[in-house]
Amino acid sequence: QVQLVESGGGLVQAGGSLRLSCAASGRTFSMYAMGWFRQAPGKEREFVTAITWGGGRTYYADSVKGRFTISRDNAKNTVYLQMNSLKPEDTAVYYCAAARGARVTGFPPLRNEYDYWGQGTQVTVSS
Repeated sequence: QVQLVESGGGLVQAGGSLRLSCAASGRTFSMYAMGWFRQAPGKEREFVTAITWGGGRTYYADSVKGRFTISRDNAKNTVYLQMNSLKPEDTAVYYCAAARGARVTGFPPLRNEYDYWGQGTQVTVSS
C-alpha cells in the first residue's frame, strides 16, 4: 500500500507563490507516474498536472499551464508542485495521486488509473 502525504498548503495573496510537496512511502516510488488534482468548493475534482515515472514528460491543464510546474525527486520519494502567479480561482484542496506505470495506457494517466491518493492540502488565494 502506497501512502501519500501532501504538505505546503496555506494562505497566499493573489500573484504569490506556493510550493506543495507530496511524500510517498510503502512502495518503490519511481515505478509510479504522479499527478496533482484539485477540488474547489462547489466544483468537481479536476486534473491539474502529471509527470512520468522518470520525470521526462509532464502535462498541464490549460488553466495552470505556464504558472505551475510539477517535478519529482525519486531519491527522496517526493513530487512537487510549484505554483506561481496564483489566482483566487486556484483556491482548492490539492491532492496528489500515484498511478502504477504498468497499469497506465497512456500519458497523462486516466483518472481511474490512479491507485493511491493523498488526503489533500488546502490552498487559499486571497484577492
